[in-house]
Amino acid sequence: MEIPRDRYLDKLVARKHNGMVKIITGVHGCGKSYLLFDLFREHLVRSGVEDSHIIAIALDSEENEEYRDVKKLHDKIMSLIGDDSMHYILLDGIRLVKGFEAMINSLLRNDNLDIYVTGSNSGSLSSDVITEFRGRGDEINVRPLSFSEFLRIYKGDTMDALDEYMDRGGLPALSGLDTEEERRTYLDGIVEACLADVREFETIRRPELPRDLVDILSSTSCSLVNPSVIRDALLSREGVSADEETVSRYIKFLENAYLFEKANRYDIKGRKYIGALEKYYPVDHGIANAGLDFRRISDRPRIMENIVYNELRSRGYEVDIGVVRFRRMIDGKMTQITTEVDFIARKGSRTTYVQSAYRIDDPDKREQELRSLMKINDFFRKVIIVGDSMKPNMDENGILFIGLMQFLTDENSLDA
Repeated sequence: MEIPRDRYLDKLVARKHNGMVKIITGVHGCGKSYLLFDLFREHLVRSGVEDSHIIAIALDSEENEEYRDVKKLHDKIMSLIGDDSMHYILLDGIRLVKGFEAMINSLLRNDNLDIYVTGSNSGSLSSDVITEFRGRGDEINVRPLSFSEFLRIYKGDTMDALDEYMDRGGLPALSGLDTEEERRTYLDGIVEACLADVREFETIRRPELPRDLVDILSSTSCSLVNPSVIRDALLSREGVSADEETVSRYIKFLENAYLFEKANRYDIKGRKYIGALEKYYPVDHGIANAGLDFRRISDRPRIMENIVYNELRSRGYEVDIGVVRFRRMIDGKMTQITTEVDFIARKGSRTTYVQSAYRIDDPDKREQELRSLMKINDFFRKVIIVGDSMKPNMDENGILFIGLMQFLTDENSLDA
């Protein structure tokens, strides 16, 4: 079954022949290999590239184990280059090759080589790929299926598709698994594969701690935390003791494995970041559900917020958590009130404030979602995404209301 990944394929095509190594990153199971070895290779063939000019090596395959030696890999590639016309080098699992950076930089000196590699851990690729490849690295981060991608391969009713997507997430291989048990086993395997990368590529003295942190970050996603809060949670829930510095370092390991992303708090009126607390979002809510043994699937508001965050990131937005402070008279005293905007979504010069509200049928809940947006005095777009199906409509204050389904299925929904 073909799974369309047009967003990422278009990025690869646009970067052809740019003189840089294209580094395709993302969590295990998100579809990096499929994108490179199937969709992109098919594009090359359709474009008239001869098979002999496409050198594709899956380094995680046992039959290619010998090429995990950097010299043997280099010699193999060079032996397959038959003339001076353009050759495309596709290397899957480059992290398995010790010393690959120098080899890639050597290959880049050949004007007739266009190079693409994949990796599932930024620690093994260096967290700063631009530095690692001396200004010649171009990263394309692949995420699990968005809902619109999921919908294109789902066999069934559209509303059922949204429920199922909220339950199981967007890892492509899940579409071929029929039972809940098979899906749970697969998701558990993905988490373990990510943790295996952490143990292999990071300096780990506490081998049990990454697994415990996956559980804690999954259960606290969409909540404000910091290393101190997580340290206390580890002790109370897991009986695990760790200092704040260790917690911070190990969380970074999980970020390097593309399991979680951090969203920082930003004071909208003060125009500055606030460092005391942050939120961590799983890159796929299905992985988080698996990390909690699927105890969270009934928490629809939290899952919806996670989905909205990942959709914004998939569309290329930088995402922060908004903080709005204002003063109000309470019991005869002027009191400072602090409220939150779920997301500040930025792309280029465009900024959009986004609230994720699973239900707003209660007047108090509606007022709560509106309050922070109404206290922002700039002219950027303000949007409330609601869990119910709702056609986009704008209220008298210029705030756009849109249903979750409509937001997820319309790439330009924030511009309605």
